[in-house]
Amino acid sequence: MDHQTFSNLLKRYLQEELSQEEASRLLDSLEDSAMRQEWERAVSGLLRDSSAHGLSDPARMEAVKQRIMAGSERKAVQRYGVLRRMRPVWAAAAVLTAVLVTLYITRSSHPAPSVAAAEEAPLQVRPGGNKAVLYLAGGRAITLDTADNGAIASQGSVQVIKLDSGQLAYQGGGANGEVTFNTLATPKGGQFRLILPDGSTVWLNAASSLRFPTAFTGRERVVELSGEAYFEIARNEKMPFRVKVKDMAVQVLGTHFNVMAYDDEASIRTTLLEGSVNVKRGTHAVELHPGQQASVHPAGNLTVLDNVDVEEIVAWKNGYFHFNRESLQGVMRQIGRWYDADITYEGNVPDREFGGKIARSSSVKDVLKILELSDVRYRIEGKKIIVTP
Repeated sequence: MDHQTFSNLLKRYLQEELSQEEASRLLDSLEDSAMRQEWERAVSGLLRDSSAHGLSDPARMEAVKQRIMAGSERKAVQRYGVLRRMRPVWAAAAVLTAVLVTLYITRSSHPAPSVAAAEEAPLQVRPGGNKAVLYLAGGRAITLDTADNGAIASQGSVQVIKLDSGQLAYQGGGANGEVTFNTLATPKGGQFRLILPDGSTVWLNAASSLRFPTAFTGRERVVELSGEAYFEIARNEKMPFRVKVKDMAVQVLGTHFNVMAYDDEASIRTTLLEGSVNVKRGTHAVELHPGQQASVHPAGNLTVLDNVDVEEIVAWKNGYFHFNRESLQGVMRQIGRWYDADITYEGNVPDREFGGKIARSSSVKDVLKILELSDVRYRIEGKKIIVTP
């Protein structure tokens, strides 16, 4: 393969434009000693782009490059295969090329089973899925991941319908009917999608809950959130929608936004994708526009960040992790929630930032490769992940 062909294929690979045959041809070039020099130059160039991965220590960059080019590329390709319309798994210090030649994931919402998935079966730490419990007004609990599709409960004139795996809807009822409240709760390792009585859609992330009425009446639509959820709200100017999170509220007419309010996070973050929302805490209030994020801190102050990466914020809803200069603790909190794992630390664990994208359906060991690429170690004992220096 000549230099120009290699450069064109690599550029198109990074832009996710290669066919399976072209990607295989590009990766086959690793077996050619002359083309390995081209790969080394490409890796060096990508590592120098600190805006992509935040790595600035020359010694660490050289160590990462040597690890990439150490001869494990073909083994990785044979193990994971090459999927059409691939997205490279970006790793901590090496982002881009480091995992471009070691792991591959598909953008499809229904990825094909892989050899890696079969190998990880004995692990107790496994990827999450569509799991949730619905608590009805009378206290009855329905485990949704094992319930059959169709009508699963009736509350007055309202029917609760399980449409398919990971989706719940409410039908019937009206302004004059009796209003009761339900709570949808996901465990660690669970997620679920809910269509509210007004047609609004809510995606509930792991270890989260949403309390809502079986029918919206009065002057506003109010729900209460714990954890994280992504909302697509049906517009109704006569009845604004309000999300209550502890002593904070997000009020909208019709819009798309994400609220992250886990107890173990440093702040409650509301990120707007479309429309406008008003975030209020006490006497403080801000109006957000698309691409802005409001953070409410424990001390009570409310700040706004412009031009946030909304793709990163809603990556969980779209089926993958997206770490962008995320701290080690932040990475492990997300992993712990989705894989239902307890996270502990031993020794003086280095203070590092990580970047990367990988499907949430991946084996936990594949996700944790981002730690290994920055010389952070771990071991798995039952449902516990221990991070070590």
